[in-house]
Amino acid sequence: MKTLSESLQDRILLLDGAMGSLIQTYSLVEKDFRGNLDLPEGTNVQGNNDLLSLTRPDIISDIHRRYLEAGADIITANTFSSQRVSQAEYHCGHLVKQLNIESVRIAKGQAEAFSTTEKPRYVIATIGPTSKSLSISPDVNDPAFRAITYDELYDAYREQACALLEAGVDGILVETVFDTLNAKAAMDAIETAMQERDIRVPMMLSITVNDRFGRILSGQTLEALLASVSHFSLLSIGLNCSFGAEDMLPSLRTLAAKAPYFISAHPNAGLPNAMGQYDQSPSMMAAQMEHFVSEGLVNIIGGCCGTTPEHIAALLPLTTKGTPHIPIAKEALGYSIQLSGLEPLITKDDDTVFVNVGERCNVAGSRKFLRLIKEKAYEEALEIARQQVLDGAMVLDLNMDDGMLDTRTEMCRFLHLIGSEPEISKVPLMIDSSNWEVISEALKCVQGKCIVNSFSLKEGEDLFLLKATLDVTTGTGLVLSDVGKQALNAAEGSVVNTVQNGANPTHIALNPANAGGLSLRLGEHKIDVLDAMLEGALLHGAVTLGVGNDGHHLGMREDVLLILGISVKNIVLHRLFLLVIFIFVVKLLSLVIRLFNHIIIVIKIIIEFIFEIF
Repeated sequence: MKTLSESLQDRILLLDGAMGSLIQTYSLVEKDFRGNLDLPEGTNVQGNNDLLSLTRPDIISDIHRRYLEAGADIITANTFSSQRVSQAEYHCGHLVKQLNIESVRIAKGQAEAFSTTEKPRYVIATIGPTSKSLSISPDVNDPAFRAITYDELYDAYREQACALLEAGVDGILVETVFDTLNAKAAMDAIETAMQERDIRVPMMLSITVNDRFGRILSGQTLEALLASVSHFSLLSIGLNCSFGAEDMLPSLRTLAAKAPYFISAHPNAGLPNAMGQYDQSPSMMAAQMEHFVSEGLVNIIGGCCGTTPEHIAALLPLTTKGTPHIPIAKEALGYSIQLSGLEPLITKDDDTVFVNVGERCNVAGSRKFLRLIKEKAYEEALEIARQQVLDGAMVLDLNMDDGMLDTRTEMCRFLHLIGSEPEISKVPLMIDSSNWEVISEALKCVQGKCIVNSFSLKEGEDLFLLKATLDVTTGTGLVLSDVGKQALNAAEGSVVNTVQNGANPTHIALNPANAGGLSLRLGEHKIDVLDAMLEGALLHGAVTLGVGNDGHHLGMREDVLLILGISVKNIVLHRLFLLVIFIFVVKLLSLVIRLFNHIIIVIKIIIEFIFEIF
């Protein structure tokens, strides 16, 4: 029997519809949810739909059956909130493993009963976002506050993923994503669980947009989100919930044009009425979704809130009407730099551009910023960041390395504050620290795809590879620093190994200025570094070359870091470009010297004239 991935190669697959909407039609009372479960006295669990897999499995099984009879190829196990964070709100955290295993078992029983060689049926588990956000403060008076940490959410998702893999799901869908950082925690946890158990199942992602411009609730655009999750191996990405099918179409077109994955779409049955009910008929929904298949935008279609088996039956003819979406190859995108804040920062192989990095939010380079952080004057410190963006900074460097500061606390707090300021957080961030723990914690505070600076080989290749692997799992770019002559060979090998072990080469950058290699004289050592990159990472794709603030001998301002996109085909051009910069600087210095000499001559003439008069 074909796997889910194999079936998607052949045809458009039909996903089931809403679980919660159908549960409401059974007119259940609190006792139906509680059953005989061992729960604290007085606990009200009505509305905890996931519990029904334990207390009313007959209802969950019946819902699966009805969707399969309607023609669904894929049914979703009743696991949307079956993780510790959500279940803790009902005092049911101890039931997590049992909930997931039983929900998958019920779904698999029905799927197996309906499966044939010609039409296999699949069970995927849904993982929801929880009611807590890693990127949004629930306290309007404290924008730096977060109701949950990345590690807490990661642990909860990892526990759920382990149970789902044990139960034998055909795939795992992280859905209704409104905060990219929440989704990254979930996917990171799923990936860890799969590696620990040596089990691979397809991982899928579905986003809910918050407005018709394609932004999610946490503020990211779809293209920025794609950059943020580009390091994960996804089977599909798509849209669910949000609006009805008609309003979902523009965002779906964006995903289909930019995402190198299969595309899914399961919208609501229109917009809810004043009573919170969904009125869109099955035929109307099918008519609106016809564009999805006629334009070749989708590989999976289905329904979300308000949809029923009747809606899914109405969608079934669409699966044979259109042409399945053909995912764009990652290579065809041609990205040399792919970063993101709330908005994307993307350059392509053919671009010859500088990416300006503002470096004034650096306690080591700005006395004013250091003073503001020490004084807890965060509003003024944020204004420095904001002004840099207004002045044209495309990336913001952030460094809190100072002996008088609690570096990790200040870094995370300031990142949270930046996250509450769309004018600032729209650009990608550069996490700058010599302390790995600070870097690690900082990356858990940012939903976008960052650059890490500095990433050193001083502690040896083994530790570098370990950190690089962890860094790649968070989807960051790497800036290699302290690559001196002794570490050069290790750097070359490490970069290559990192790429070969799964890192996207566009995630890796080299900053040879810290090696004293990118100097005015274009010395031998610099050429060695560039050659190392040519012979190593560049053969596997594009990298990024950075000239750091300690490259001031090139005449660059200390508050700016310049990132230059490099590819094999234009490396000669960029070397010539650096030579042009060198010549320009020399000429400028020459002009300054000549001007100084002229000033001296004028002063001499004036002095002689004064002496003649007196």
